[in-house]
Amino acid sequence: MTPLVQVRHLIKEYPARATLWRRGAAVRAVDDVTFEIAPGETFGLVGESGSGKTTTGRCVLRLIEPTSGEIRFKDQDVRALSPRELRRARRQFQIVFQDPYSSLNPRMRVGDIVREPLVIHRLGSRADQIARVRELFALVGLSGDDVRKYPHQFSGGQRQRIGLARALALEPSFIVADEPVSALDVSVQAQVINLLLDLQQRLGLTYLFIAHDLRLVRQICTRVAVMYRGRIVELAPAARLFEAPQHAYTKALLSAIPKLKPGERLERIPFDGSQFVPEPLREIGPDHFVA
Repeated sequence: MTPLVQVRHLIKEYPARATLWRRGAAVRAVDDVTFEIAPGETFGLVGESGSGKTTTGRCVLRLIEPTSGEIRFKDQDVRALSPRELRRARRQFQIVFQDPYSSLNPRMRVGDIVREPLVIHRLGSRADQIARVRELFALVGLSGDDVRKYPHQFSGGQRQRIGLARALALEPSFIVADEPVSALDVSVQAQVINLLLDLQQRLGLTYLFIAHDLRLVRQICTRVAVMYRGRIVELAPAARLFEAPQHAYTKALLSAIPKLKPGERLERIPFDGSQFVPEPLREIGPDHFVA
């Protein structure tokens, strides 16, 4: 099967702050990252804060310009697109942001927020756009009567549904979900995750799912890449990664998952980051790669 998304040797560097006595060295937030995502797949990207997960996701969509590397979507070179071509291509790939409280304009009615992509891309008449917004609200489990309300009138879970409706407005095939439930209560997280899975089945969506909740990743992702200091250190099918992790950092990360059985002890596996040496991925089994 031809991959929907292909990322090759992606690098993103930020210039470090220079001082009077020293020139700032570049900080490499994403370092030689390579992966593929198949159509209809939920590909997980995990790691601790600062590992480069979010930067990778935003580089894939060119919300952040990569320093170097190749990004292909439906075999189209995303980095080679002009601004006009990129705007047209963005109808096919969208993002759901982490924070439902800051990702919605508080001065706009939520119906206008969801309608905005349709206006920007000049899709349909005003009446068609309003009808589409109501259809999207129903799709994500909200009432059509809510379109005239403002973001502050909704709960966190409802706001994330609005953000998802906005992402779906242009009928994309690929969505980057950047920790979409981390800011929500546990009881609400399950509702939003079930909605994401339902929409994937109904609309044929492909997800790049960025998260730090490993239990959640194990439940919904087909394959998982583990990032550390901007690099992928292990990539494998989800079941294999959780049952037989190979990289020392992956083992340490999985050992931090809370135990659900009463009385079961949590045995943490330490990881000494000072001993980390970046190495290329090598295949150790079917679709299982370790640095």
